Amino acid sequence: MATPSIPNEFTLSTTCFGDRLSKVEDQVFAAAAMGFRNFELGLSGVPVTMDGLCDVRRETNSVLVSMVAGCRDQHTGEMVIWKLASEDEGERERALNSMRRHLRLAEAWKCPRIIVRGTRIGDLELSGRADVLAVRVAKEGLGRDGATGALAKEIRKVAGEVHKKGQKQLEHLCRGLHTISKEAPDLTICIEPGEHLDDLLNIEAMGWLLDDLPSLSYWHDVGQIHMRERQGLPTQGAWLDRFASRMVGIHLQDASATQNELPVGLGEVDFKLIAEYTPKNAIRVLEIEASHGRAEVLTSVQALMNLGF
Repeated sequence: MATPSIPNEFTLSTTCFGDRLSKVEDQVFAAAAMGFRNFELGLSGVPVTMDGLCDVRRETNSVLVSMVAGCRDQHTGEMVIWKLASEDEGERERALNSMRRHLRLAEAWKCPRIIVRGTRIGDLELSGRADVLAVRVAKEGLGRDGATGALAKEIRKVAGEVHKKGQKQLEHLCRGLHTISKEAPDLTICIEPGEHLDDLLNIEAMGWLLDDLPSLSYWHDVGQIHMRERQGLPTQGAWLDRFASRMVGIHLQDASATQNELPVGLGEVDFKLIAEYTPKNAIRVLEIEASHGRAEVLTSVQALMNLGF
């Protein structure tokens, strides 16, 4: 049996457990044993049994601070939440109903914040080109200064086309989030950049969304933004400079040009820069890929504390 760790003020995402622990009560016990008083219900590739959540919170005195909205379509495997911006009315309605289920769960579990991650553009040809570029980045790698030459040019071209063609979908997304915000005025709805090159929420679109919906909050994802930066898109500093004032939380992880959710110290992220921008009261969530274990999680906690978090 592992020795209990010193309590810390970070939040641990249940994403860190992957399919090692299939019951949420086991995940919360494991987080508490590592010294985490707070936890986030993150995304998982396999369903997690939620029975016992209330009991384990009482037993461990743990606090559920946030949850990431996510439910996969049984046929496509895609996140239903992505369809909030769909040009198909039926898909948008199903996505809204999925969000409403999340709102009811958040209320039942007394979770004050729901995180909605970015949504992919509905243009299949454009999405296909983005996927091909992602494969090229992973296969060819990127130089020290990021994407260069023909690859960088093509990435910027696709990003520009997504921005241009995605305006109508952004309007749908805005209306959907407005509806959800009105239906759940006591919940904090947070919007976070997504992971794909064809994500609608580039830095400009994120700005429009936050300007149009003052009730929304911003959630920063260190790994996703670092990977975008290395691919030639706006930098970590640019995102933080624009949206730190609206930030209520941040997913902390290290990253390289082609991989995120790394333990702190195994990637290229400038955490000192991020610490300078992160508001003192922002929720700090450690989100590390499940192939890494307890030792890497605790080492990351200590590294972040040493870096000013």
